[in-house]
Amino acid sequence: MRSSKFVRALPAAVTAVLALTAGQAVAAPAAPAEHTAAARTVTYDASGAAEFKDAVAKGAAIWNESVANVQLKPATSGQRANVRIIADNGWPRTLSTGLGSGTIYFGREAVDEGYNTVRISSHELGHILGLPDMKPGPCSSLMSGSTAGVSCTNPNPNAAEKAEVEDSFGLVGAGATAAATPRMYRD
Repeated sequence: MRSSKFVRALPAAVTAVLALTAGQAVAAPAAPAEHTAAARTVTYDASGAAEFKDAVAKGAAIWNESVANVQLKPATSGQRANVRIIADNGWPRTLSTGLGSGTIYFGREAVDEGYNTVRISSHELGHILGLPDMKPGPCSSLMSGSTAGVSCTNPNPNAAEKAEVEDSFGLVGAGATAAATPRMYRD
């Protein structure tokens, strides 16, 4: 008889314990990764950017205002930069050597065709921050690049592009490693 009372009381006890455990989990949620890890700093050297230095600084400022998990800063004198920016006569392109590192070739060909220099800068920095081209695409997508047309001057990442960068650098900040496979983006 005693065991049958125990068996009847057991489900009520298990339910009470589960309710208390679940209540504690809801009361103390873990903080999202973007709030627990410090922002990663990616340094850049625009000394070779020639007439595009201001556009590079504006592009970096746009990304710094748009995301929290990574910040783009000019390298200090004597510091080895994560990113080099070089002006040349070709089409804009980025050689990414890993998340947050590589070389941007700020090509005059697109500028000569009428593309906006700050949009070019923001777009190429987006590749450094891990974003691929999204072609074809509308002007509202920074990573649509030249497919948005010469009239598009939008230098700002959209919500999805911001979220992808936040996620990528949130994982790196949490201890994940970034892929180091070189990749060339032309646009």
